[in-house]
Amino acid sequence: MDKKIAGLTSTQVKERIEAGLVNTKQKSITKTNAQIIRDNVLTLFNMLNLFIALCLALVGAWSNLLFILIIALNVVIGIYQEMKAKKLVDDLSILIVPEALVIRDGKEQKIPVDEIVQGDTIILSAGEQITCDSEIIDGDLEVNEAMLTGESLPISKGRKDMLYSGSSVISGRCYAKVVHVGKDNYSSKIVSEAQKWKAIQSELLNSMKQVTRVTCFMIVPLGIILFIEAYFLRHGSLNEAVVTSAAGLLGMLPKGLVLLISMSLAAGIVRLSKKRILVQQLYALETLAHVDTLCLDKTGTLTTGEMTVEQQISLTSHIPTDFDKHLKAFLYHTDDNNATFKALDAHFDKEDCYQPVKKIPFSSQRKWSAITFEDRTIVVGAPERLMKNIPDEMMTMIEEGKRLIVIGQTHDPITKNHLGIVQPVYTLVLNDVLRKDVHKVLDQLYEEKTDVKIISGDHVKAVSAIAKYAGVKNYDKAIDMSTVEEQGLDYKDVVQNYTVFGRVTPDQKKIIVETLQAQGHSVGMTGDGVNDILALKQADCSIAIAEGSDAVKQVSQIVLLDSEFTSLPDVLSEGRRVVNNMTRVAGVFFIKTIYSIMVSLICMLANIPFPFIPVQITLIDLLIEGYPAFLTMMEPDYRPVKRRFLPTVLAWAFPKALSITIAVIISQILGHVMGINADHLQTMMYISVVVISMLAVIQSCWPMTLLRGFVCISMIVLFLIAAILFQGLFHLTALTQNELMIAIVVFVVSFVLGQVINYLLRLYHIIKH
Repeated sequence: MDKKIAGLTSTQVKERIEAGLVNTKQKSITKTNAQIIRDNVLTLFNMLNLFIALCLALVGAWSNLLFILIIALNVVIGIYQEMKAKKLVDDLSILIVPEALVIRDGKEQKIPVDEIVQGDTIILSAGEQITCDSEIIDGDLEVNEAMLTGESLPISKGRKDMLYSGSSVISGRCYAKVVHVGKDNYSSKIVSEAQKWKAIQSELLNSMKQVTRVTCFMIVPLGIILFIEAYFLRHGSLNEAVVTSAAGLLGMLPKGLVLLISMSLAAGIVRLSKKRILVQQLYALETLAHVDTLCLDKTGTLTTGEMTVEQQISLTSHIPTDFDKHLKAFLYHTDDNNATFKALDAHFDKEDCYQPVKKIPFSSQRKWSAITFEDRTIVVGAPERLMKNIPDEMMTMIEEGKRLIVIGQTHDPITKNHLGIVQPVYTLVLNDVLRKDVHKVLDQLYEEKTDVKIISGDHVKAVSAIAKYAGVKNYDKAIDMSTVEEQGLDYKDVVQNYTVFGRVTPDQKKIIVETLQAQGHSVGMTGDGVNDILALKQADCSIAIAEGSDAVKQVSQIVLLDSEFTSLPDVLSEGRRVVNNMTRVAGVFFIKTIYSIMVSLICMLANIPFPFIPVQITLIDLLIEGYPAFLTMMEPDYRPVKRRFLPTVLAWAFPKALSITIAVIISQILGHVMGINADHLQTMMYISVVVISMLAVIQSCWPMTLLRGFVCISMIVLFLIAAILFQGLFHLTALTQNELMIAIVVFVVSFVLGQVINYLLRLYHIIKH
């Protein structure tokens, strides 16, 4: 490297900042406060509720407007919870903001990437992301431009070559002059979408969109028809027509459910943030819940990523003349800085005794590094790449989990794709250090029914031995991925039959993830190096180690800020807790949606008013749906998520909604036949709705815990207090003994009939399929 590069002066930097030639500040990974407020206020559900409220206000039905206070409270709570999560995430995000090494006033200094100015001289090395378009002025690199071009093969770059923002450095080191900053960068102008995360496929979000579409499709025509029948056909008052129509429409909207979903996810992010786990996407938590296979990169995940030289073994009885001096020169001039070369640096002395003629940096594709001097080339790399036959002693050490590298020399001309014949001189035995509590973590993952795959670029036997010591199940089912193509093996069989994968290239890591996904698995991937990026972006959920490269942290959805492997079960468990609890409580919300639709259709066909009024629906919203759900949504529930959200909750809610619909039909018939007063009949039907809904809440809380028991009892007590103290407000009437007995019989009959019909429908479905 040219050590005379001085870079910009402080005055020049100031001038460029004043001229606006400074890199754009990195976009926040969270929403702005304005976006949070907009997304919580301007929803279709809120607009529909507001329209219904306006209609009720226009006819003076003030007591039935209580639901709008609940809507407002939901919005405020949602905004508060999201802003709280945003603050925590923003605070943690500061810890992973990438820095750039620049030369200014002749000195190297680290600065945030958003302080880079046009003309700055930056120093780039392996593992770093290129944040500004730059031209190499000294040095050589291999870069990965897959995020820009889709091409995953390493691209060699030398003096006067352009480096484009959005790509990352695989190997080498260089000085480069910044050509473009901010919006003028290649990635901003040409492929602004290239580095964005792929869209999270949120089942919860998509389910609510489906429900919204269906209810919106039905709510407008049903509302109009119910109003026309009430006002024009039955000649009711305007107030009565609007109130009864509004009640049916309000019942169709699962008002608190959208809030509950966003609150649960935000609360999960807050919980993980307190454990120093950064979640960079809200719905990544939900994706985590579905992960059933976790691909772990050995180095940096199972192990700490640090290495030490345990032993140096001579492979020849005659060390070539001046070999050790050339090795010192190699270590002095090498630009490689991964864990292996740091271990070499600590073990050997280095000296500027020879000048390099040519350098080939280490890459995970080649698995060797070389520097050519005037009379020879020193090569450092994996034994299988530098030796035709590995001695038995070395193979034994590899099988014991030792990591070996070979140092040798060659007099043959070399290129990045051709090494020539290497004379091995030394082999070094390196030690990988297992992370703390790795056995405990793997046991937890297995208990939670999460399959584990170990993927590494190291020798397969070494990886298998490390997996054995770590406690990985089926550690002996290991395969050398460098032999897959030549043996003509099918990747489908490989990923299904093996647990440990050695000598894996970056492309193969991605293929392994893709193949697992094609087999129906939801795949999580952990990584810390540039060679993991392709697989991380392909995975359903990507998890980065904070000690890893900047590029990896920027593309991952979750970052373990303390680089603690022990955090992984917490990450998976939090996602499962959110989805399992949402699935458990959402069914209660959908009971009202389903029976409101069915009862509204019956009322439309029979030309009778909807049997309830908005304030009665609001009481159910508040005390039967909302209160239990919000108090129990943070309960621990770490079971694997195997069923789809919407079909599961609808199937659970349907028999209860059917029972309520049957109760309404029977009550209407009995009321007509027996001449029961309309107000008394409404109360009788309301009893069936309330009791069946409460039983559903109790069922959703099973098995009971102390909290769930308290919630169920307090729900009943609070509802009774509200119904008794505010009997007039909720339009409830005291029933005679006979009417109460009829209401109880109707409830029992309708409940049993609902269960029987649902059982017959399920039986028919099973027989048919």
